[in-house]
Parts: sequence; structure tokens; C-alpha cells
Amino acid sequence: MVFLKIRKFVNMRWLSTYRKTFKEELEINYIPTNLFQKSLLTIGSAAVALLDPYRGDMIACLGEVTGELSLKYMREKMLESNEGAEILRDMPRINSQTVCFKTLSKMPEGSLGRLYADFMNANKITPDSRLPVQFIKDKDLAYVMQRYREVHDLVHASLFMKTTMLGEVTVKWVEGIQTRLPMCIGGGIWGAARLKPKHRQLYLKKYLPWAIQTGNNAKFMQGIYYEKRWEQNIDDFYKEMNIVKLTDHILSK
Repeated sequence: MVFLKIRKFVNMRWLSTYRKTFKEELEINYIPTNLFQKSLLTIGSAAVALLDPYRGDMIACLGEVTGELSLKYMREKMLESNEGAEILRDMPRINSQTVCFKTLSKMPEGSLGRLYADFMNANKITPDSRLPVQFIKDKDLAYVMQRYREVHDLVHASLFMKTTMLGEVTVKWVEGIQTRLPMCIGGGIWGAARLKPKHRQLYLKKYLPWAIQTGNNAKFMQGIYYEKRWEQNIDDFYKEMNIVKLTDHILSK
């Protein structure tokens, strides 16, 4: 029954509500659940996600019903920096109504905004595809989860990670280390098991060590106000965020 509600809210309400403030949207989309229902959702969404890692609705559900402690940790990490605290105060959204991709695509080569626009265009992705939070009652924690979803593609783009299984698993490790979300950690572990032999060798020798280094050493990527950095050069962004490019990491070995 709850899974049917997920479908209903995604299909009927998402497009009509994302123009509202986040708190107004949450009041519309929120689905109350008790401990037993959360347990069922955890088991069911985890099983479906394992069978089909492209079921974004089930992955989103799993993240919400298992991530409360991690979301509290993420919020505290964001509050440690002025930029992260500003995000929590402003509660900005990333969608086609708040971001002009036509403008970003005309920015200079090497800028964060241009990189993001090119990534979204090349992969035929729309930011409006990110599902609204439904099972988190606390508005502050719900926003942290929503923000995580909406900057996920920005993390992909800024780390030069494709939307392949190899790229997704690598990003999940970076996110898992930084956010402690069980969904991300599980995605990194189980996603790696789906890699083809050639990609698995690349993953173990190059991508995984780099992801661990990046997750541990980089500034907290959920606390970056990307919308105020569109014009920043990606090399300057890497220096400020203490990120080493994957190619540079490989060459240093």
C-alpha cells in the first residue's frame, strides 16, 4: 500500500509542487509511517534496489527510512561552515525553475556551471527527476535529504564521473564516506559486485583508492553552495575543496 502511495505522489504531485517552498512541499508529500511500516519499507526497498539498481524510487525510499542518524550528522557537518549554514538557512532548490541551464551552457569552458550544464545535457538528465522527500517528518532533516539528492548530479559532474555503474559506484563511495548514509555505503558495496571484470579491475586499482582518498580528504561536498559558484574555475574549485583529480591521483602512484 505504501509503495503505491510512492507512485501516486511521484506521478501526480511532484511536477505541481516543486515551485513551492520546501516546507510547503513537504507538508503535501509527507507520508506518516510507524516503526513496523518503516521496517517493511526498508526490507522491500532494499530487496528491489538490489535486484534493479536503477529503481530510483526504491533507492530514495531506502535512504529516507534508514538515514535519520546520518542526516543528523550531515546537518551538523553543514553547520560547521558558514557556507553550509547558509544553505540550511536559505533552503535553496536545484530544478529547472531555479537554474537556467541555457545560461550555464554559455559560461566559459572549465567553469563549474558549464561543467554541470554539459554533464546534464550529455547524459540527458533533468534536475526535476529527483524525487521529493516523503517519509521524513523533521523538516530540517528532510531538507538535508532533498539537498543531497539535488546536488548528486553536481557531485558527479564536478568529479568527472560518468553515469555508468563504475562512475556511480565511485561517487557512492565518496558520498558514503562523507555522509555516512547506509544507502550510499550499501550502493558502493553491492554496486561494485555488478561491475564487469574489466571495470572491476579499474575500480579496485584506481577508482576505489581515489574515492576513499577524496571522501576522507575533500571538504564536505554537501555543504557547498554550488549555485553561488557557477563561475568558479574547476581547477580553483579543486584546490579550495582539497580534491585531487583522478588522473593526477593515478599519475602520482
